[in-house]
Amino acid sequence: MLGPDRQQSLLGWTHAVYALHALSLVIGILGAATIIGSFLIGWPSLIAVVMNYLKRNEARGTWLESHFRWQIRTFWYGLLWVALCGLFTVATLGIGLIIVWLPLGIVTVWFIYRIGRGWSALSNAQTMYA
Repeated sequence: MLGPDRQQSLLGWTHAVYALHALSLVIGILGAATIIGSFLIGWPSLIAVVMNYLKRNEARGTWLESHFRWQIRTFWYGLLWVALCGLFTVATLGIGLIIVWLPLGIVTVWFIYRIGRGWSALSNAQTMYA
């Protein structure tokens, strides 16, 4: 069990990770990059994932552990879906590029949803499931 000061520090850390992911989304929305590209290879999200792994063991056994899991899974499952879309495009010799925009659009909305829902739950001191 973490002491109150340590838990407060970890809570701030978790907010910072959500903020970095949100910054990546905003950069993707406002910048020349895509939201997906900005989220998966932009420096804010990459730093956020590293931060997750640095403190994940410290969060183990606390209600914040679910947020660390949520954040890490958001990144890696998003990367998986984008990679599958890329493989589909290559396998269809580029013809699949016409079809692949729909799942990539869904992944974009999914990123926004996951960060928004997770950060909202964290602000309300709620755990995340899945």
